[in-house]
Formats: sequence, structure tokens, C-alpha cells
Amino acid sequence: MNAVLPRFLKSTYRKEPIVTVLMTMGVMDALIGGLNDSWSLFAFGLGTAGIALGFKLWRVQQRRPLPEEPVVQHYLPSRSSSPPLPMLSISKKKPPL
Repeated sequence: MNAVLPRFLKSTYRKEPIVTVLMTMGVMDALIGGLNDSWSLFAFGLGTAGIALGFKLWRVQQRRPLPEEPVVQHYLPSRSSSPPLPMLSISKKKPPL
């Protein structure tokens, strides 16, 4: 779990840097406001996180109509153009020393 969380956070920050920063700011403001009984900071943090989450969901919905199938590349032909090799038989005679 310790190695998965930093990798997930790095990939998330690289994909959506603005949304992730706004989410982090909103959650931290809400946490600080909730612990210090500052309801205005708590509400501002929840609002910021909610707007960032709504923006991210809106962007995810905008990206969906692009289903592309990957191009399949064949590096070898389906049939070989050369004839098959003959079967090798091992001689049971021992070679002279």
C-alpha cells in the first residue's frame, strides 16, 4: 500500500494538475476549518473541493465519445514462405575418441 499511493498521486497530478491542486486545497481547507470551528473556511473548502470534483466529472464525460480500437501489428506472416526443415535423427553410434 505504501508504494501504490505515491505512484497513484503522481499519475493523478500529471494527468489533471489543476483539478488535483484544487481538490487538495479544498479538502485541506475543509479539514482545517472543521477542526478549528471556522465554519466559513470549512464551507469554502467544501465548495472548492465540490467545484473541482464537478469539473473533473464534466471533463471525463467530455472525453468518452472517442472509443478507438488499437491497430494490430503483425511482425511475422501467418505462414512461412520457406519449406519446413527436415527432422534430425540422432545416431546411436558413439563417435570414436
